[in-house]
Amino acid sequence: MSEAATAKRIADPGLDQSIEKLTPDRIEATILRVINQENSARLKTFVDTCVHCALCSEACHYFMSYDRNPRYAPVGKVKNTLWEMIRCKGKVSKEFIRDAAQIAYTECNLCKRCVHFCPFGIDTAYLMTIVRRICHLLGVTPQYLQDTSHSHSATFNQMWVKDDEWMDTLQWQEEEARDEFPGLRIPLDKEGADIMYSVIAPEPKFRAQLIYQAAAIFHEAGSDWTMPASPGWDNSDMAMFSGDAEMMGRLKRKHFDTARRLRVKKIVMGECGHAYRSVYDMGNRWLGYKEMPIPIIHAIQFYCELLRAGKIKVGSKIKELCTFHDPCNTVRGMGLHEMGREVARAFCPNMVEMHPNREHNYCCCAGGGVINCGPPHKMTRVHGNSIKAEQLKATGAKIVIAPCHNCHGGLEDIIHHYKLDMKLMFLGDIIFEHMQKPGAVE
Repeated sequence: MSEAATAKRIADPGLDQSIEKLTPDRIEATILRVINQENSARLKTFVDTCVHCALCSEACHYFMSYDRNPRYAPVGKVKNTLWEMIRCKGKVSKEFIRDAAQIAYTECNLCKRCVHFCPFGIDTAYLMTIVRRICHLLGVTPQYLQDTSHSHSATFNQMWVKDDEWMDTLQWQEEEARDEFPGLRIPLDKEGADIMYSVIAPEPKFRAQLIYQAAAIFHEAGSDWTMPASPGWDNSDMAMFSGDAEMMGRLKRKHFDTARRLRVKKIVMGECGHAYRSVYDMGNRWLGYKEMPIPIIHAIQFYCELLRAGKIKVGSKIKELCTFHDPCNTVRGMGLHEMGREVARAFCPNMVEMHPNREHNYCCCAGGGVINCGPPHKMTRVHGNSIKAEQLKATGAKIVIAPCHNCHGGLEDIIHHYKLDMKLMFLGDIIFEHMQKPGAVE
């Protein structure tokens, strides 16, 4: 067994210091509340159905990367956390809660690949979110993840971006883009526009060029669009992953309310997977929405619609060998794998598939809030995804296309650590660089 396969406790103030405030009564009451009052029917079905066959094990990249250590099997993670809480009727120690939090937050990406391997379709990701919910209510959350959740609470974005900084960034990108596209605007708070474009907070904070690129695509496609000038522009949701369901609901309501205020026809989201999950699977359900109050589509769908309608046209093609990474939330969650490939192939005729692929593709190991748990837990996920490095290397591709921010974060670390000779791109990067640009100066 490798050194990396030996599970160890990772120092994290959010876990180590928080458990000192716990009492046995509080732990028991919190566990019983979450199990009996928030999750009774679905949870009972999964617990009663599981036959402990462990067929889910080989679905997990942690299990495969950590020398098939049973600790990292999906069923092992449930056994060492939720099942014990249920068996003991909530009477577990604060040390147990500390270890359960490390497993649930940092050793499971909630990617749902194991659902496809379970003969009964048991959703281990759902079971891990129950553990996270318990830990959140007990105040035992990784420090870095909790910081992003606090930022959501204070600013409605995950990166502490102030309102004036948001506006300044959009104006800066518009000014930059007008050197290339003289007629380009980034409309703000335009009521009645066809589209409200929303992004995740790391874009104005660290990747402002992506806003430039998106504005250029909207401009060249002749879209009637706008961005919000006030909170509601960040569609991301770290509260969903920390277990703060109440804040998750506030975030989604703010997002939808902003679109309602602007009276737009639909929301187009940037290339983020977890934000999409929050909108279509978790945040919307927590709010009790039967249908979306405003139609929402992911950037993959939007780009595909633009290409099919001829609103953007291919100007040049990439000659290098490319491969397409299937993000869990847009593929296992929403089935956008063929649309993603359609967009990619329009610009990249020389494509090779990873194996396995589509809904069976290996996770990036960054999603589920794991990358947001920060530097203390970085090497757990990097070592926990050597199987992904092997998968990428086997393609021989020079470019990996990944239409998801978290996937980019995780794959960048994998490519760097395992010294893979690959370049990582968003679909938006490729479209911007290779579409026809009749509105641009020569």
